[in-house]
Amino acid sequence: ALTYAYLAAIFRQLGHEVCYCEDHAPLDADLYVFNPSLITFDLELEAIRELRRNVPRAAVLGVGPLAHAVPDAIVDAGATVVQGEPEMLLWKLDDVLNAAANGAGITDVGTVENLDELPFPDWSLFDYRQFRIGYDFSRFPTALIQQSRGCAYRCNYCPYILVENRTRFRSPESVLEEMRRGVVDFGFQSFKFRDPLFGLDRSRVRELAEGMQRLPRRVQFSVESHINLLPPDTLVRLRDAGLTSITVGIERPDADVLRRHKRAPIRDDRQRQFIQTCRQLGIRTVAGFMIGFPDDTAQSIRAVLRYAKELNPTFANFNIVTPYPGTEFFEEIKDRIASFDFRHYNVYTPVLRYDRLTAEELAAWHAKCFTRYYFRWDWFETHAAVLWPSLARLIRTFVPAVLTSCEDQTESTVSASKKTAPCRMTAAQSADRRAA
Repeated sequence: ALTYAYLAAIFRQLGHEVCYCEDHAPLDADLYVFNPSLITFDLELEAIRELRRNVPRAAVLGVGPLAHAVPDAIVDAGATVVQGEPEMLLWKLDDVLNAAANGAGITDVGTVENLDELPFPDWSLFDYRQFRIGYDFSRFPTALIQQSRGCAYRCNYCPYILVENRTRFRSPESVLEEMRRGVVDFGFQSFKFRDPLFGLDRSRVRELAEGMQRLPRRVQFSVESHINLLPPDTLVRLRDAGLTSITVGIERPDADVLRRHKRAPIRDDRQRQFIQTCRQLGIRTVAGFMIGFPDDTAQSIRAVLRYAKELNPTFANFNIVTPYPGTEFFEEIKDRIASFDFRHYNVYTPVLRYDRLTAEELAAWHAKCFTRYYFRWDWFETHAAVLWPSLARLIRTFVPAVLTSCEDQTESTVSASKKTAPCRMTAAQSADRRAA
């Protein structure tokens, strides 16, 4: 949603009328922009083909990591692929449209050098009052926000680094003004920072924390980061400013596995201290764990689950290793991929061939990881105080969802889900045309 909100603001700044569509696009727009995702890729390709048939005069663009990774499929469907950061359309829209009109299948727009030059995301096109992230916050609606781009690490399975990975920062003043407007204009009460490594520049973090306490209303916020970037004194400062939740990648207790995939291991004592400090400060921790590498066994997965229980973060996400097209990992194990149907690439469905496990066995272990982690008195007792403001809602929604997911995964492991997410796009019109 954040990319579409940026594009909406950019197109409006350029003088165009804009609408955000799910499933059904208006047929009177001059430009359609798709930011495709893996599990709905087939739907988005079909939507592009349909637009080419029904609105042949309009330009259709594909942007984002997946368009960057598999441009040929999007070009074959009839769209022009914009490689680089889509927000560069603020400066390159005319060039891209001219290239598309001349039959260019792929055009590279580069990256945004100064993030402060971008307009603030425009949330008015969305049903933003319904935006909520229940495991992070107790106050809603929630906005997505970025104060930096780029990652200092090179994990070979990560799709984030496909488009651009140079670290760039927004000024604290710009971020705080965006938050202030979000509070005043949209009524946002919580903000989720989508920086892959929040905390790289501690002086900026300090300025942000101080500025957040001067916003018109006290807000909650959450971040995603690397454990080594957030020492205890920084955690205290952020907590006092409204930090409620931190998402971190633990992945595996086995450092050798992490090194093979260019993931920098974190010392065991540092991880335990971090989770404990957050718990003492009342900050929720959302920890990611990976199971389902080709050489995984029941024993290695059991070790991941055991380590998760020992750390005991507020929430543990157990994701099945899924190769993202365009990553180094995808190329390394291409001959081990059992299904190239991207509808299965949801981190809940096994898509590889494994040395010592069947896909059905891995799916069963995936379900066990969730049930055995959450259905423990130690988990409930430890985190009840932190979760109390939203505990009733969590019980009503989260537990049944986990049980349903576990049942679905064990019963049908590698079959495509019949449920499909909506196909999303942005449609833009010239300023002299009526809005769709």
